[in-house]
Amino acid sequence: MDRDTDMGGDTGVTEILLASIVLLGAGVQWLTGMGFALVAVPALVLLLGPAQGVILANCAAGAISVVGLAGGWRRVRPAAMVPLCLAAACTVPAGAWLTRRLPHPVLLLTMGALVTAAVLLVLRGARVPALRGGKGAVTAGALGGFMNAAAGVGGPPVSLYALNAGWTVREFVPNAQFYGVAVNAFSIAANGTPHLTGVQWAAVCVAMATGAVIGHAIAARIPERRARHLVLLLALAGGAMTMAKGLWGLWPGR
Repeated sequence: MDRDTDMGGDTGVTEILLASIVLLGAGVQWLTGMGFALVAVPALVLLLGPAQGVILANCAAGAISVVGLAGGWRRVRPAAMVPLCLAAACTVPAGAWLTRRLPHPVLLLTMGALVTAAVLLVLRGARVPALRGGKGAVTAGALGGFMNAAAGVGGPPVSLYALNAGWTVREFVPNAQFYGVAVNAFSIAANGTPHLTGVQWAAVCVAMATGAVIGHAIAARIPERRARHLVLLLALAGGAMTMAKGLWGLWPGR
């Protein structure tokens, strides 16, 4: 399994944890229209190892985006999304290369830092002149492609682009789903598919479906703003834990 965590031992525990992480990620994704990768990636990375955690997140997030796009593809803005996706295609190989070259603790530290920085920028609602217009679309797409292949979290740059472009949530969601389909397809092509057993794949699929049902069921009961802040706070905690594990692995004499 390369440098990733061996998933052969304690398979029952691994499958329960895996299903729980995916269920939570899928639930918040369907609840808020965002958040699967931000919530799930830190935990998947800690459970499966950096490379396998990111690859599984790419597969799951891509599948969720395909389903979500089915009802909103008519609202996609090709003029904005084509340069975003083309830019992502150019930087995905660099992100995939990074995950294969860095030592395990450094990867954990890097991924945790990327997640944490992305969440803090989104929480602040940062206005970035470089993320406006055609050049902004290319910049956001390039950053998102690199981050998606390297750390499984390609959405925040696109969120910031949409914020700086003045998009409403109704405008943002279908375009984000379109970008999610494209960038995760590129990332899977570069990184491959995760090394899971048949039982683990079944657990992931059932958890994704269950999370979707739960997310839909409670969406009307929780204000969108509060739900999004909860997602971002969970992601912030996960990013911090991933950084902490990376730092622990780098500690001299450990």
